[in-house]
Amino acid sequence: MAAGEGTVRLRPPNNTLNDRVVGWWRVQWLLLTGVPVVVLAVLGALIGPARTWLLAVAGGLAVLGLLCTAFFPSWWFRVHRWEVTDEAVYVRSGAFWQEWRIAPMSRIQTVDTLRGPLERAFRLATVNVTTASSKGAIKIEGLDHEVAAELAEQLTHITQATPGDAT
Repeated sequence: MAAGEGTVRLRPPNNTLNDRVVGWWRVQWLLLTGVPVVVLAVLGALIGPARTWLLAVAGGLAVLGLLCTAFFPSWWFRVHRWEVTDEAVYVRSGAFWQEWRIAPMSRIQTVDTLRGPLERAFRLATVNVTTASSKGAIKIEGLDHEVAAELAEQLTHITQATPGDAT
């Protein structure tokens, strides 16, 4: 094998997620913080002696949740990237702690698409690429559901045509 041939290198992936993922992430934040806020507010309304601190915590959590809902999804959209080549799947994710993952085609074991109820509402899907890595599967979240189906099919064809790695 010539130098550089068949080599998989760490490099920035080119593709962004579907822009609907920002709304999906915002709804997740609202649900994550909204449910505890409602529970605390109801408890505050029902339990007189603890009313002040329960409502204060509910209010603080509501403000924090709204700030996170407004800020983080847009930021995540700017930093999350993915790409598939004939050699590997590249994914970069994370805002504070960025993670770059590469799955060589010869190491891919399964390719799945996942669509939860919220993802379906936003017409999104997640492609889950399972390898033998102890780090776990590589997930590409926030893809248009049709792009995700095409990607899963493309990965299946590429991995079937790629000989396994004996190392």
